[in-house]
Amino acid sequence: MKALLVCEYREGQLLETTYELMTFADQLGADKVAVLIGDDKAVPRMDGKVYLAEAASCGEYNPAVHKQVVLAAIEKENPDYIILSHSSYGWDLAPRLAAALKIGQVSEIVGIVEGGFEVGCCNAKMRRTVTPATRKAVLTVQAGAFPSADPQGAPAVERIDVSADTQGVTFKGYEPAEEKEVDLARAEVIVSAGRGIGKKDNVPVIAELAKAMGGELGASRPVVDAGWVDHGRQVGTTGQTVAPKLYVACGISGAIQHLAGMKKSDFVVAINKDKDAPIGEVADVLVVADVMQFVPALTEALQK
Repeated sequence: MKALLVCEYREGQLLETTYELMTFADQLGADKVAVLIGDDKAVPRMDGKVYLAEAASCGEYNPAVHKQVVLAAIEKENPDYIILSHSSYGWDLAPRLAAALKIGQVSEIVGIVEGGFEVGCCNAKMRRTVTPATRKAVLTVQAGAFPSADPQGAPAVERIDVSADTQGVTFKGYEPAEEKEVDLARAEVIVSAGRGIGKKDNVPVIAELAKAMGGELGASRPVVDAGWVDHGRQVGTTGQTVAPKLYVACGISGAIQHLAGMKKSDFVVAINKDKDAPIGEVADVLVVADVMQFVPALTEALQK
């Protein structure tokens, strides 16, 4: 089995999600080759071959040109799987590749199981197993689902030159994101509220704990979707990515999308009445308790 990994490159840098694709391929038991539209300095650390096309001529992103680069690498390697990150880049490029190759696509994979791939459903509240209808397939992998180890290796680099027909598309650069109410990325302590807190009226209880710890209030996507907390405080793949010294998850089950946003926290404390909640797998300390009984007691102790 062979997997072609499509690297992501942005503003002169290789994105770390590339190494998560390597973890995913390793778990599949696949031989790895990669394709990068970037430059020599951004070639990923790995054993095997990397096909390189210059971003200077292809653009950091141009859908038609990037598709042709990847198709050229596919023609050389004939991989079983073409694997991309489930990002705005992957969302755009993956279906173009699947349509061109007339093969199936499985999106937002969070796990590998016998007989197929696990993907989220019902707003990430559940998972289902999906099997591609074709022998070969294009796959997109959810960020954070397959954490990378320390990557090593020195690849053999082979350059790919394609006709850079922009088809009227010119890459202009990136627009800065709108300013947020609070920049959680700078916070050293974050206390996040999840659906397990029960109702909107309980949000101030979690906010009070955050204040007592000298931190900021965060939230999971279900809490934001319910209108309990402003979107600017959402942690996860559709919110902010954070790396505080201390992350306290209050009533958060631990969906992959949320874990991807806080996985780089130095120390994680989870408070959940379900001892088997997925958040427990990444927590340094798991407090099995009713969050609305434990949090007020903890806040009171900290305020003394």
